[in-house]
Amino acid sequence: VSAGNGCGHTLLTPHSGTLSSKNYPGTYPNHTMCCWQLQAPPGTSLLLAFGDVDLEPSEHCAHSSLLLTDPQTGTAYGPYCRNSIPSAPLLVTNSSTVTVLFNSTRHRSGRGLLLSYATSQHPGTHYTQEHVSPDPPLTMCFSVYCPAGCKNIHGDIWGNPSQGYRDTSVLCKAAVHAGVIADELGGQVTLSREKGITLYESAFANGLRSKRGSLSEKRLIFHKGFPVCCLLSPACDDVLEVVAFNASSWWHEVDVLGQDRAWVAERAALSTTGHSWAAEPGAEAAWLELDLGTRRNVTGIITKGSSEQHNYYVTSYHVSSSRDGKNWRPYRGSSGQEDKVFEGNADSQGEVSNAFIPSMVARYIR
Repeated sequence: VSAGNGCGHTLLTPHSGTLSSKNYPGTYPNHTMCCWQLQAPPGTSLLLAFGDVDLEPSEHCAHSSLLLTDPQTGTAYGPYCRNSIPSAPLLVTNSSTVTVLFNSTRHRSGRGLLLSYATSQHPGTHYTQEHVSPDPPLTMCFSVYCPAGCKNIHGDIWGNPSQGYRDTSVLCKAAVHAGVIADELGGQVTLSREKGITLYESAFANGLRSKRGSLSEKRLIFHKGFPVCCLLSPACDDVLEVVAFNASSWWHEVDVLGQDRAWVAERAALSTTGHSWAAEPGAEAAWLELDLGTRRNVTGIITKGSSEQHNYYVTSYHVSSSRDGKNWRPYRGSSGQEDKVFEGNADSQGEVSNAFIPSMVARYIR
């Protein structure tokens, strides 16, 4: 939990999380306070990674400070500010409970703070295992634990899931964009560092927009397996064949020449040229249904608008699945608390991908 008027981006879960001061990485406000209570599962301890501690210097950090306390043992860490920084980037505690307290008075400079944490069940936010492919060219493979809350931290990413990412990208943020972890949970990531490419194309995926970037010597490719990541293809999972489409309704358009054009469900296939599927104008709770023919493991979805004469696209949507076509289950994602709302398209031209984390087994998707 967190409380106070100095809290910035905060996502706390029992196993990992990310927290920052208000306005980070811009200058933090005057006269603010934030108190975060971190609680790990019983029998585990907390590991805190100091991403950035840039508070205006003062004697004994009296003007602005970061203080961590362990209420179970009475141990205190800090106070920290610019002239009294943590001695190591990783703080290993012996407690499952830690209080993080940030205070500011009047000041002129300072980015504030950025911290992440994980439990002793996880290796932390650093490279933990490394593998080298025996066949040239050498491919460096890594495993890293990414905490929850990476999506909204400061920093850019270049590239997309199919071609990989420039190695200058924020690694864990790129992992969310690639759909290998859910931002609300974090998790272990397996990736390889391979030869770079000339151009990294921009893409919108899993609520993040990557940038278009030029050549880098190396690139990062994320994998859904460990530890044999060097043997896996960098391409996404196989595209599932849809054997039949159905919809709540479809639009029968009459054009200026009086000709009828049917925006039927079958035109919803991503590879279709010309106009797509569209529900009847004014229809409430419209849905599109895909029949995969048999039960399959579904790991994500790609959507695109219709640019054929009309600038039509879907900005957000829910997903439901069924194994028999009769009983439907709404997709709730990794949190499991409420139906997940997926971010769709912002124009009719680009493709947008969203990963299902966890994946689902179903024959029918709505």
